[in-house]
Amino acid sequence: MIEKYLPNVKWENVWQSTMETLSMTAISVLLTFIIGLILGLALFLTSKGNLWENKSLNVTIASFVNIFRSIPFIILIILLIPFTSLVMGTMLGVKGALPALIIGSAPFYARMVEIALREIDKGVIEAAKSMGATTSTIIWKVLIPESLPAIISGITVTAIALVGYTAMAGTVGAGGLGTLAYLEGYHRSNLDVTFVATILILVIVFIIQLIGDIITSIIDKR
Repeated sequence: MIEKYLPNVKWENVWQSTMETLSMTAISVLLTFIIGLILGLALFLTSKGNLWENKSLNVTIASFVNIFRSIPFIILIILLIPFTSLVMGTMLGVKGALPALIIGSAPFYARMVEIALREIDKGVIEAAKSMGATTSTIIWKVLIPESLPAIISGITVTAIALVGYTAMAGTVGAGGLGTLAYLEGYHRSNLDVTFVATILILVIVFIIQLIGDIITSIIDKR
């Protein structure tokens, strides 16, 4: 039925591109979550008045985060081409997109994690310290559980941004729905393909937001 209204769409290409977008998004979200969480914890713990207070280290981490979250993504892809080719062996396809996706989004998410941690009541942390809790115990039993709803909300926002990043990466041959819309839609003036790619990206975004909202509502006991 749908082929009748969109006769210029090659659905096998659409399916393949959708799977590439989902693959890029899933892998980059997972690695962004891990790296961003570590960086966010480091930013918080090394800041003034916290457990690992260290101004030099904090400034170093903050500078790294600020630099990479400030570079426009399309420029970052180009800057990372030599690095991507060296590490991944190619700058094309899903593998070629992953370094830029992760490096571009992890610093952004790290700041969201840091903000979530700063919202924790200092009294809770002090109470844990007074009871002799170790740093690792405070991290796993206090900091992360107390900030978990905000952390999940943050990774939801980041995942949605990553879907947009995958579309931009498609303009330089990263694959996915971005490449489909750019090469088969824009270059061949095929509006049907552009329309379908756009709708599928919106559907992916809505699903990510729905899942994030559900998980946040489940774990948020406030």
